[in-house]
Parts: sequence; C-alpha cells; structure tokens
Amino acid sequence: MMQQARWGHVNMIEAERRLLANALMDFSNQRFVLLSEACIPLFNFSTIYAYLMNSTQSYIEAYDKDSPVGRGRYNEKMSPHITIDQWRKGSQWFEMDRELALEVVSDQFYFPLFQSHCANACYSDEHYLPTFVTLKFTPKNSNRTLTWVDWSRAGIHPVTYLRPLVTVEFLKALRHGSQCEYNGQSSNICYLFARKFSADSLIKLLTFAPKVMYFNK
Repeated sequence: MMQQARWGHVNMIEAERRLLANALMDFSNQRFVLLSEACIPLFNFSTIYAYLMNSTQSYIEAYDKDSPVGRGRYNEKMSPHITIDQWRKGSQWFEMDRELALEVVSDQFYFPLFQSHCANACYSDEHYLPTFVTLKFTPKNSNRTLTWVDWSRAGIHPVTYLRPLVTVEFLKALRHGSQCEYNGQSSNICYLFARKFSADSLIKLLTFAPKVMYFNK
C-alpha cells in the first residue's frame, strides 16, 4: 500500500528508512545519497562516484543551533535519552556508507523517541539523523552535507533557481568556491550536488553541462 510522506512530518524519516532498507537489499550498493527532483549534479558521474567510493566518512550535516528553529524544537520528553545539549539540526540531504545505513534502518531506540516526541513543527527530518549520528557515530561523520542549498533569503524554504539565474560562472562557483576537508586533506570540492533548481532551468543546465562538468574538473 502506498504511504504518503508529508513535509516536516515524522513520516518523512519513515520513508527515508524504507528507501535505505530497499537499497540495502542489493549487496553491491555501498554508498547511499538522498536527493530530490530539484537537485542537480555538479560533476560528472565518474567524479562523483570516485569521491564517494574513496571517502572514509559519511556526510550528515549536524550542528547545535540555539534558536527557535534549533534548540527551540527540542521536546523535554526525550530526556534523559536525548538531552538538549545533544540535540542537533542539519540538512536532510544525506550521503552515507553501507555500515551507517544499516545502523539507521535498524535503530529501534532513538527513532521511536522521534515518532513520539517530534511532531508537527518539530521537523524531524532536520533533526533525527543529525542527532542520531552525533550521539553514536561522530568519528565516522564529516559533519557536512554534499548538497549545496541557498538559505540567504528568510523563510522556511531555500531559494529556487529559475532559468535566468543559471549561468556557467554560477555553476563553476558552486563546484570550486568552497573549502572543506576530504579524507583529512583540504579540498575545494565540497559539494557534489545543488538545489533547488526549477524544471524550466533543465534545458539551460543540459546546454552548460559539457562546458562545466567535462572540461573543467
């Protein structure tokens, strides 16, 4: 039976766990990435594949935010198993290795706490994985996301990039305009994907792809 996932609801996490569980059934799958229809790749397939397969960590963004949209969403009923000092926020767009994916789908301790005490305006998809991974698997996590998102405008949704905003220079800046750590070394390849891009930008993105992805690694 089809189950509908609602934005901001705990069933978003339930859906993500089901996706992971199904993907784990194929033993050849070693890395798992959550993307949406508004995401685009910033590099060609071989570059992305090598980046993920050679990585020694997973990519779950997690940070402590002392604000109404961070600690303000914490429910004291989660204590003592999850304290407010352990509560984390982060992007829902994750990438993880097989070992972590198995831990996520088999979690029967922390996930029920979110089902019971993180509802409505809690937005569990922004808190479950960051909190769970920080509590249990910090050394294996890079603590950053691989999906670039523009939150420069106030609101509950990020900027959507329409066709006129998409340029070769903009895409190149997304590819190499940041500094991060990759396998213990400094790198300017920090994002493999980006969002949100409107459907009408597709033709322009396809036109730019040979200029951006294949000749300017």
